[in-house]
Amino acid sequence: MTPPTPLPGSAEADRQARQGVFFAIAAYTIWGVAPIYFKSVAHVPAFEILAHRIMWAFILVFILLALTGRLGRVAAAFKTPKLLFRLGIAAVLVGFNWFLFIWAIANDFILDASLGYYINPLLNVAIGMLFFGERLRKLQIWAVALAFTGVAIQIITFGSVPWVALVLATSFATYGAIRKKLPFDSLTGLWLEVLILLPAILIYYFGFANSDASNMFANDWSLNVLLVMAGVITTVPLLFFTGAAKRIRYSTLGFFQYIGPSLMFVLAVFLYGEPFELDKMITFGIIWTALGIYSFDAARLHRQTRQAAKAARIAAAKQ
Repeated sequence: MTPPTPLPGSAEADRQARQGVFFAIAAYTIWGVAPIYFKSVAHVPAFEILAHRIMWAFILVFILLALTGRLGRVAAAFKTPKLLFRLGIAAVLVGFNWFLFIWAIANDFILDASLGYYINPLLNVAIGMLFFGERLRKLQIWAVALAFTGVAIQIITFGSVPWVALVLATSFATYGAIRKKLPFDSLTGLWLEVLILLPAILIYYFGFANSDASNMFANDWSLNVLLVMAGVITTVPLLFFTGAAKRIRYSTLGFFQYIGPSLMFVLAVFLYGEPFELDKMITFGIIWTALGIYSFDAARLHRQTRQAAKAARIAAAKQ
C-alpha cells in the first residue's frame, strides 16, 4: 500500500524518510551483490538461469499481487492492448538485459557490467533530451559529453569496445524510457512483463534445455534452492526500490543508484580478480568524473528546490 502523505517536517515525515533511505540502500545493495549469486550458478547455462528467473518471478509476484489486492490492475491492463504491446517491447528489452547480465557475470565481465550501470544514469539524461524534450543544464551536458568521450577514447586509443557495458546500459535505458510512459505500477508491470516472456521461456525450458541442471527432479536440493532464488533476486530489490520511491524524493533516490555498480566494481577487482587494465582505468576514471559533475549538479538543484519550497511556505504563513 502507498503510505499516506505526511505533513512536511512532521515526525511521521521523518520516519518515512528514514524508511525510504533504508529501502533504497537495501535495493541497490542487493543489486550490487547479485553477481555473488549469479557466480554461484555459473555452471548452469545463462539461458536456463534466465528461464528460472522468469518462471519463479512469475509465481512470486503473482502471490504478492494477490496478497496486496492488485489483481484488478492486471485485469484492467488486458483492456488496453496497445499499452500491452508497448509493454511487450519493454519486456523483451529487460529480458535481454537480464540474460546479458547473467552471461557477463558467468564469463568474468563483472567490470563491464559495473561500467554499464555507471553509464546508465548519464544515458538516461541523454534520452530525456533527445526523445522527451527535456532541457539539460550546462553541467548535465558536460557530464554526458564527458561520458561519451571516455567510451570513445577506449575505442579509438585502445581499440577495445566495451560492448557488454554499452549494450547493458542501452537496453536498460531504453527499457526505462518505454516504461516511463506506461501507466503500470512496478509490481503489476513486472508481472505482466514476465507473463509476456513466459510462453517462449517455457517452450525453451521444457523443449530444448538439456544441461545437467535442467531436470530439477534430478538435482541436489541445494541447487534447486539456488535456482528458485533467481525469482527472489528479481523481485525483492524491486519491492525495496518501490518502497523507497514512495517515501523519498526521486531526485534523492538517484544518489543511491551508484551503490550497485560500486559494489560490482569491488567484487570484480578484489573478490574475483578481474584485471583492471589501463583502458578500463581511463574509461572508469572519466565516467566517475562525469558522474561527480552530474551528482554535484543534482545536489545543487535539490538544495535550491528545497530552499525555494521553504521560502514559499514561510511567505504563505506570513499572509
